[in-house]
Formats: sequence, structure tokens, C-alpha cells
Amino acid sequence: MALVVTGVVVLDCAEPEKLATFYKELLEAEETDATANRVEIKSADGLRMAFRRDVMATPPSWPRPENSLQAHLDFHVNDLDDAERRVVGLGGRPLETKDASGPFEERGYADPAGHSFTLRLIAATAPKQG
Repeated sequence: MALVVTGVVVLDCAEPEKLATFYKELLEAEETDATANRVEIKSADGLRMAFRRDVMATPPSWPRPENSLQAHLDFHVNDLDDAERRVVGLGGRPLETKDASGPFEERGYADPAGHSFTLRLIAATAPKQG
């Protein structure tokens, strides 16, 4: 066994139960552990996230430079418009960003506690011909 193994992405927030519900619904995950100050979830593809109570938590201000990124998450999707409707329906909000350069189409959002994340479109690849 490796000395260090993959752990859990932990986000600090004032209301861990509320934020866990947002990500649980977004990722179609299940709650695996909960205490008074921490809720942990696990998605079907194995991503583990936890939400830790910090009553002094300050939401990141990204894309503004002050108090910018505290953590940033990328999620891969097959349909950006459907994923955006889900995010907004669950209480997330689009962030004002410039068009991203590079091979991936992506959009930035904030969860209900203000943590930023990106939805990246995974382009379908056609099988090689000939």
C-alpha cells in the first residue's frame, strides 16, 4: 500500500448540511458520514467530498483578485446547457468570466456558499475511419 493515498476534497463553509445537499444532488452522490461539524459524500464514480463547518468562512471572491481562489473544482459534463440548468436549479450561480482559451469549452459557477467550480464539456470523439 502507498504511503499516501487519495483522500477527500474538503470545503469549509458556514452550513455544511446545505452545501452537502447541493453537491450530493449535482453529482448524484450519497452521504457517507455526518457529524455536527462535517458531512461527507461519495459520487458514483468515486469522488469523495466533505463539507466542514467554519462559522468564520469567507466565500472566495474569484474572479476578483481579493481573497481569490481558496479551492477550485472542475467537473466534466456531456451537455453544458443541461448541467447549467441543474446547477442554477440547485442554488448555484454563474460567475462572470471571459471566454476560456484552450481545447475545452467550460463555464464557471459558484456553489451556494461561494466556492468556485468549472463545468468542462468533454467532446465526444469519433472512432477512426479506415
